[in-house]
Amino acid sequence: MRWTHFIFLQCLLLLAIGGIGYIHKDRVIIIKKPPVSLEQWYKPENKRQVWLHNMFKLRREMQAVKFYADNNDEERLKKWLARLSEHYLKIGEMVPEWGEKLDLDILASLQQHAESRDYFGVSSVLNDLDDRCESCHADYRMVTASMYRAPDFSLMEINPSAPLNEHMQTLTEQVNQIKIASEDAMIDVALSTLSNLKKGVNELGKTCSNCHKKGTMIYPGNDIEKTIAKLDKVLRTGTLKEQGRELGTLAVMACARCHGTHRLAFDVRTTFTATPNWLDLVKH
Repeated sequence: MRWTHFIFLQCLLLLAIGGIGYIHKDRVIIIKKPPVSLEQWYKPENKRQVWLHNMFKLRREMQAVKFYADNNDEERLKKWLARLSEHYLKIGEMVPEWGEKLDLDILASLQQHAESRDYFGVSSVLNDLDDRCESCHADYRMVTASMYRAPDFSLMEINPSAPLNEHMQTLTEQVNQIKIASEDAMIDVALSTLSNLKKGVNELGKTCSNCHKKGTMIYPGNDIEKTIAKLDKVLRTGTLKEQGRELGTLAVMACARCHGTHRLAFDVRTTFTATPNWLDLVKH
């Protein structure tokens, strides 16, 4: 096969892929995943959030350099500029794949302007450095935070025979069962299901201490317990409207509030960390 034919076929393939992506542009999101070597600087691979601490230092050092440049303080400017250079270069040491993204000319320019006491020049070049930082953040910050900072519930268990996801499914079914039984005047079923729901919520609360290190159990808490008691009361003596209101309040307090933080973060994390399934992609 001639090279011209080969190149032509490659161009056709690229056009086909691009065309498919354009047709499904409302369903396709292109992201850049960080290098695998970044994982070693985050928990649980590392005892400390080393990468984050280096980023925090850089942010503080850039602020200090700007402050002392604006105030023409040569001595303190050089002190903080030295720290900035150290931790900026550390990015390449920690994640070698990102070494080529570092702009060493910017560091040299900062040093040059500081040595010549060109404080306006320091501030100007610092803005260029900030733009480069934001460029990488736009590509990687959200994905990295989702992959390495969002909680991982996939292996969590309520007990050895009850994975967390199955327990959560049971709780969802119990909430719906209470609503169904309430509307159909099956009060005994609603009350017995509420009793089981209360036990399940308490069991779920025992897992929270895995991350929330406090002396007392933070979930379900007094507000949820009071709402369960109110729901129990209105199921016995209240109107259908009152029953629906208390059940809705319980669903928000015991389910939606935590889901708004934890489930969303976990779902995004799973999306970014899951092994690609080409069959599912083709089906989609």
